[in-house]
Amino acid sequence: MTDTTTGSRPPYAGTRYPRLAQIPAFREFIAGGWDDVPTTPDLPAGTAAAAAAHRDRLSAAFPGQTLVLSSGIAPVRNDDASYGFRADSSFVWATGCQAEGATLVMWARSGGHDAVLYLPAPYRPGDDGFFSNALHGELWVGPSAGVAEWAAELQVAVEPVDALAARGADLRGALAARSAAELAASHGAEVSAELERTLSRLRMVKDDWEIAQLRLAIDATVSGFGAVVAEIPHAIAEDLGERWLQGTFDRHARTFGNGPGYSTIVGSGAHAPILHWVRCDGPVHPDQALLLDMGVEARSLYTADVTRTVPAQGTFSTTQREVHDLVERAHRAGLARIRPGTEYLDFHFAAMEVVAQGLHDWDLLPVSVDEALSPQGQQHRRYLACGIGHHLGLDVHDCSQAHYEDYMGADLEPGVVMTVEPGLYFHAHDLTLPPELRGIGVRLEDDILVTETGSEVLSAALPIDATGIEEWTRQQWSAR
Repeated sequence: MTDTTTGSRPPYAGTRYPRLAQIPAFREFIAGGWDDVPTTPDLPAGTAAAAAAHRDRLSAAFPGQTLVLSSGIAPVRNDDASYGFRADSSFVWATGCQAEGATLVMWARSGGHDAVLYLPAPYRPGDDGFFSNALHGELWVGPSAGVAEWAAELQVAVEPVDALAARGADLRGALAARSAAELAASHGAEVSAELERTLSRLRMVKDDWEIAQLRLAIDATVSGFGAVVAEIPHAIAEDLGERWLQGTFDRHARTFGNGPGYSTIVGSGAHAPILHWVRCDGPVHPDQALLLDMGVEARSLYTADVTRTVPAQGTFSTTQREVHDLVERAHRAGLARIRPGTEYLDFHFAAMEVVAQGLHDWDLLPVSVDEALSPQGQQHRRYLACGIGHHLGLDVHDCSQAHYEDYMGADLEPGVVMTVEPGLYFHAHDLTLPPELRGIGVRLEDDILVTETGSEVLSAALPIDATGIEEWTRQQWSAR
């Protein structure tokens, strides 16, 4: 390259010129001339009060014990590109904060704990990191809330993350969550299975604020189903396939929430029986059933998890309807068992009994219904190998670190939010099936709140019977 003014090459051509941080003139010029941009954390109303109440419950469970939870760091996707960051769920439950690289320490004191949130402060104009740090420099990531703004928003003590290093010796013997494993290893804290178990147990029963967040996520998911189903004729006519429908929901989730709460499943025809068909790279077959398992994660990070199976051409075939009707009967049997005081697994056994009986009536079981349902049998599970329900909250499979006696061995209680999701998965290459059943997959999944007197289906705005689903599907097309 030639300098057109002087006719000579620039003085740095062919040399290794210094980094910007090593150039005083650059540092001086970039440090000034910036207007202040007031920035506060964008959190749902009530976040601070809910998090404080959660910390109180956690504090009561561990008197005299310092506790450590961290938000985590986004994992590397490839080379120097990371996946999008999503904070650890237990950390969010206890803080309401979604900042990357943050740590909550609940310092033990007589009669309770002093909670301090340690945050990586953003690099603002005048800091070298402003232009040199791609993770926290505001030139790279935009204006960000700092220590003072987080403290004001969350009503909790907040300090720069560097301040934690000065108290590292005080962390020896503290109990750390898995999210803080690296910090624990550096300072002599103990990664505690008991802390993880307790966090899961406490998170199982949702308070009113959490239930409101789940309602927001589920309502957005219901409208997302409408947006996806409305696109089915377009996806078929333009040969856009499952990808188009997956992208439609993911765009909806990003627009009306934080994004999808898990990898969206769109399975047409032979893909519908594949339990975690997240590749979504096949065509949408007009004459086959289409399984949609989708959930919006609200901006508070609470997620929905809903599944419907719809007829891609608006009407189920006779065989598809028969399979759907059996799944619906199992679904209703499971829903009927959701109420306080019943054992968690009651819904599972009720739904499985319906499935086993139906498969036996179709001559698909090599044994009697009783033999299949026995712990030594389970032959019906060939066509339903997965679980058919789980807790729901900040994680789609919420509270997974709980012990058996806290989860499957416990009674349901008011405030629990869970799913019921029986299905039948007849794989296209399963030679135990008659040809007409091969390649049909049907699942029905609803999100349910256990109330004081029974239960409430939070996703009830979507129909579950075959006729209702057909009518609803065609309504979405006519409204497009």
